[in-house]
Amino acid sequence: MWTIRNIVIAAIAAVALAISPFFVFNMWENLDASHLMIVQSPVSGDLACYTDPGVKYQGFGKVTNYPRRATYEFGIKDKIDSSKKLRFNDGGHANLYGSSQWEMPLDCPAIIAIHKTFGSAEGVESAAVSKMIDSAVYLTGPLMSSTESSGERRSDLVQYINDQAERGVYVTQVREKEITDPITGVKKEVAITEIVRDKDGLPRRQQGSILQDFHIRLLPMAISEIKYDQIVESQIAERQKATTQVQIAQANAKRAEQEKLTTEAQGAANAAKARWEQETIKAKEVTAAQQRLAVAELDAKAAEQYKKEQVLRGEGDAQRKQLVMNADGALDQKLEAYKEVNAKYADAIAKATPGAWTPQVVMGQGGAQGNTAATLIDLFTAKTARDLGIDMNVAGKAATAKK
Repeated sequence: MWTIRNIVIAAIAAVALAISPFFVFNMWENLDASHLMIVQSPVSGDLACYTDPGVKYQGFGKVTNYPRRATYEFGIKDKIDSSKKLRFNDGGHANLYGSSQWEMPLDCPAIIAIHKTFGSAEGVESAAVSKMIDSAVYLTGPLMSSTESSGERRSDLVQYINDQAERGVYVTQVREKEITDPITGVKKEVAITEIVRDKDGLPRRQQGSILQDFHIRLLPMAISEIKYDQIVESQIAERQKATTQVQIAQANAKRAEQEKLTTEAQGAANAAKARWEQETIKAKEVTAAQQRLAVAELDAKAAEQYKKEQVLRGEGDAQRKQLVMNADGALDQKLEAYKEVNAKYADAIAKATPGAWTPQVVMGQGGAQGNTAATLIDLFTAKTARDLGIDMNVAGKAATAKK
């Protein structure tokens, strides 16, 4: 049976059961690893900071989460154009589209200081990140022309924006400078904005970066597009066309120069080859001539040697004959001469008139009979023997010796 007391107890239990989830969810908060947490006490207003992930006590306090790292985008989003405006020193304009990441510090005093100043991550992006990028973009544009930003100084553009956004904007000065258009060659006076540097060559800065003041790290931005106004686009297109034509002309000139060098090199190679061939022929001829000369010299030496051999042979034969003649009184030669003489005599007698050899005179009785031909023969024989040095009375001497 329900009494008033039981009814009250049941009502209290029902209310407690109903509001218990509220108490649970408002007493504790789960912190994700990708975020940081600030909890403001509902009573004292004190701020508590949490950086490690896990369940944290909030005690009905106000919880604010900050991403450890976030991406700030400037471009077209939800049909809203949040791109950055660039104005260059030649009067050209452009819109810069891209993004940049930023990181929160991890020490609680810095996080609490950020929370007190900006109140939320959105406040950090709008009052710190976006503001510094806007200032950096605004002061970077005048440091170059629109055509330079689209070409050779594109990397400078991005580097100047990053540096000024993270560390503070530069102190700059403007001066007039005469420049020559690289395409048209026309000279003109333009206002040039230059960075003022200190004695060490480092840029002087108007003021520090608010991001640096709060230890917020800005990572290098990624530029997705630079959209120039129509006039600048036309100028850039014309410049690119002219540059392309110049590059083509330069390439053609280089190609012609290379062809010239190639032709000259080929000509030199052909000339060298011809000279080499001539030298080869000359060398062959010289070698052949040297060979012929060597052969002739050898032939001359052989002839000289043969001559010496024949002379020596002749001298040897002469000496041999001389020795033989000295040894036997040149008997063989003398006998040959004697035989030849007698042969001549015999031939002459055979051809003589018949009766010419018959004695014509008889001198006294018992006296010697004279025959003129025989006497003549005896005289010739004696003369021959005398000339040859032969003793014709060999038989007589032999007979005398026997006696």
